[in-house]
Amino acid sequence: MSIRERLSGNEAAAVAMKQINPDVVAAFPITPSTEIPQYFSTFVSNGTVDTEFIAVESEHSAMSACIGAQAAGSRAMTATSANGLSFMWEMIYIASSLRLPIVMSLVNRAVSGPLNIHNDHSDAMGVRDSGWIMLFSENNQEAYDNLIMAHRIAENKSVQLPLMVCQDGFITSHAIENIELIEDDVVKKFIGTYNPENYLLNKDNPISVGPLDLQGYLFEHKRQQADAMRNAKDVILQVSQEFKELTGREYGLFEEYKLQDAEIAIVCMNSTAGTAKFVADNLRKTGVKAGVLKLRVFRPFPAKEIAQALSHLKAVAILDKADPLNATGGALYTDITSALYLEHSQVKAVNYIYGIGGRDTKQDHIEKVYSDLLKIVETNDIGNPYRYVGVRTESTSF
Repeated sequence: MSIRERLSGNEAAAVAMKQINPDVVAAFPITPSTEIPQYFSTFVSNGTVDTEFIAVESEHSAMSACIGAQAAGSRAMTATSANGLSFMWEMIYIASSLRLPIVMSLVNRAVSGPLNIHNDHSDAMGVRDSGWIMLFSENNQEAYDNLIMAHRIAENKSVQLPLMVCQDGFITSHAIENIELIEDDVVKKFIGTYNPENYLLNKDNPISVGPLDLQGYLFEHKRQQADAMRNAKDVILQVSQEFKELTGREYGLFEEYKLQDAEIAIVCMNSTAGTAKFVADNLRKTGVKAGVLKLRVFRPFPAKEIAQALSHLKAVAILDKADPLNATGGALYTDITSALYLEHSQVKAVNYIYGIGGRDTKQDHIEKVYSDLLKIVETNDIGNPYRYVGVRTESTSF
């Protein structure tokens, strides 16, 4: 029987960590993720968990400590945001290349500079190809559920990769919502005990971790990482199915909201999906066949599945909450248009950069995007595919 609670996204993440009861948590405070290790530290101090909590001197040290703990055979977790993730950058790649299934709660925030503590996805986009599995969360419930599933996915023998669960800073991390928690003993049974095959403290099978890896083998090891990331897609679906059987809550690689008969649609991630669904519902009442594809799994990228889900549309808008500064569109846009091309899909696709630095994404912004899509369908002309919405300029395109 589930437990009804009212929690912020950060509290929900901390409660999930408490129920997981990892061997080690190493963390350094940074807004807006600070509350996660703060809440979790109370569980350590009152004896609710037996986790070794390491208060380190920097985010680089936090990931370094997690790497050391996981390499030694422990289950390790951390949380960070924005510049903290940037400070971890060197160790982020080392964690994935060593095939260590560390789990991190990433509360998305703009990366400096100039300094900004509010939400966009520039931190996650900066490490999108670092070898970490990336799950995105629309709301507090999904942030909690994704963390409960995270270790089962990351620790799978065919995967063995680190995983980050993303949620929007302040928008979900600090907003309180009603959510359903799973009982502690049920969570522990679902996750299971971590039993690594190879680890530093195994005296019966001594290994070296992080050796020099030159021309003779590095290529093959990177190919193994790539294969593991491909394997993760099936494992995510398998674990999500087991989670559905446990809780009744269903998760896939993405959510198709009123997409089946849609003629136009928006693709987005995290909390923006709620606004997009609301606007789509309103448009449906006026006879406009609008839909939403909310991406949950960004890495591994479900290219073929997304292309198939969008293939029947007349026009689609891909929303990126990070400006890549490359003059050719956001990361999500380039991934999706590549997928459409490879599936020989002729869907007209445009990109919108939005919400930078915590700029509110309002109902009228989403209505503007849908209105633009209707014009594209009417005129059969995309125009400039690289656009902005919600920015104070005379032009909304590059």
